[in-house]
Amino acid sequence: MIPSQRHLFDIPEDIAYLNCAYLGPLSNAVVAAGQRASGRKAQPWEISSEDFYTDTEIARGLFATLINAAEDDVAIVPAASYGVAVAARNLPLGKGQTVVALAEQFPSNVYAWRESASEAGASVVTVPRPEHGDLTRAVLDSMDERTAVVTLPHCHWADGALLDLETIGRRCRELGAALALDVTQSAGVMPLDVNVIRPDFLVTACYKWLLGPYNMGFLYVAPHRQDGKPIEFNWRARLGSEDFAGLVNYQDTYLPGARRFDVGECANFHTMPAVIVALQQILDWEVPAIAQTLSATNSKIAGRAAALGLEGLDAEKRAGHFLGLRFPRGIPPGLLEELRKARVYVSVRGDSLRITPHLYNNDADVDRLMQALERTMA
Repeated sequence: MIPSQRHLFDIPEDIAYLNCAYLGPLSNAVVAAGQRASGRKAQPWEISSEDFYTDTEIARGLFATLINAAEDDVAIVPAASYGVAVAARNLPLGKGQTVVALAEQFPSNVYAWRESASEAGASVVTVPRPEHGDLTRAVLDSMDERTAVVTLPHCHWADGALLDLETIGRRCRELGAALALDVTQSAGVMPLDVNVIRPDFLVTACYKWLLGPYNMGFLYVAPHRQDGKPIEFNWRARLGSEDFAGLVNYQDTYLPGARRFDVGECANFHTMPAVIVALQQILDWEVPAIAQTLSATNSKIAGRAAALGLEGLDAEKRAGHFLGLRFPRGIPPGLLEELRKARVYVSVRGDSLRITPHLYNNDADVDRLMQALERTMA
């Protein structure tokens, strides 16, 4: 169990920010790294050609460590939707084939597949929330010999409903289907091992549970997919690009591994140093310890919420860092406004009050949340 890390963040004591699934706050160290980086760009004569590669390779390696991948398997992307677009371009569909996706899945992992399916004469099979509550079983029941791609999160973005990606990945391989994952709501807070799950593509944004800047993310590309086509053609992804004097000696050969899928200008001098500090902090805390700590926090909240008549998914059916609370008569009008007046910050997603703490939270935050809910329901 990790004690509260609030001292590392600029969060006043009278703020209960339980909304990491919306935006993860930057730590003081990440902010300082970003400020130094912006200042460096003010003196561009201090930036060498080697600097276009140094920080990106450090960040690439840190994220690879986080998911037990090789550095060569990771591309730098600006958003989850960018990574999904890369996956959709490189997982061709045939007429009559299907893409399996969750109902009410986050749209960044939906639109590209709808477009790709429409162009190919394929279809998207949408898996609704089953009455039995087992999303994994529902996904498996939707897969058959027509399935070409299964595209999923690790947990549902509204209430944290959990999917067994290892089991689904095994079934994909039995059917010869590809597995594409958006783990923005689980990377850095749930253990992920690509050697166990074996996805074809896996993408995450940095600005939520990785506690990093906006407009930065990572794409894992399985080795057997690394000869595919990127969605843009930037100079930096080509062999020999470090030789600035020779850039007009155009190259058809890409840099090794997943680097061909890097977004243009991925050196990103303003933000990459901040990303590095954020990833280093996650690795220092260690993901299993983060997961255990946040699961305990949400179990405490769930127990107190049950006494108010609020219900969520059973602990074994949801990710530990997510808690979606449902009200007996639906979300009360003006609930979020009332909570904000009490300086409590959470989200409403679907019919759930989504509570997503991180290590910067403490027992006082939990008390503030529960007291505000009690007043609202009185």
